[in-house]
Amino acid sequence: MSTGQKRSGELWVLMLARRLGFGRNPLRRRSDRIEMAVLWCALMAALLLVPIGAAVGTSYRTAGDASAERQRVSLHEVRARTLESTEGQVPATPGNVLTRVQISYIDPSGLQRQGSTNVVIGTKADAEVTAWLNQAGDIVAAPRSRGDNAAVGSWVGILVVAGSWLLLWGAVRLARVPLDRRRAHDWAAEWLDVAPRWLRGQK
Repeated sequence: MSTGQKRSGELWVLMLARRLGFGRNPLRRRSDRIEMAVLWCALMAALLLVPIGAAVGTSYRTAGDASAERQRVSLHEVRARTLESTEGQVPATPGNVLTRVQISYIDPSGLQRQGSTNVVIGTKADAEVTAWLNQAGDIVAAPRSRGDNAAVGSWVGILVVAGSWLLLWGAVRLARVPLDRRRAHDWAAEWLDVAPRWLRGQK
């Protein structure tokens, strides 16, 4: 590397450091230094919120897995038969691939019963499906799978981080309001002091 390239690199680093608030600058006011400190604090807080959001998402997933495991212990999983076909049906809302159908099943006491549950659209009549029953033999919602809990936990973590970043951005914007007013006041005061001398020099 030549001396000129090394010198250019050093100047670039110095300019970047000054833009980030490091080094001495006679034009930088106290309000500018305060603003830079606020920005650095907000940046550090934003970085710290990433592992915090990940921890919240993991905790939510773990709690969901524990709740689903407790449900599996208290519920009964049975095989049932669909009493109607869902072939040719159209989803009620975009992306919704489930629909409710009547099914026939045998409860834990051995009685033949009927009820309704969610199946994938396109399921034929007399198809075998899984149903979850409570202690009374009634059909209830299936416990959430580990994959679903992981997906929900991920979204919770993302929302926590995104929401916190929005709050930080709003706090920084609010902090700049009095600093901008102070800068405007300082500029006006200095102009009143410099303008007469500058105008005299122009004559």
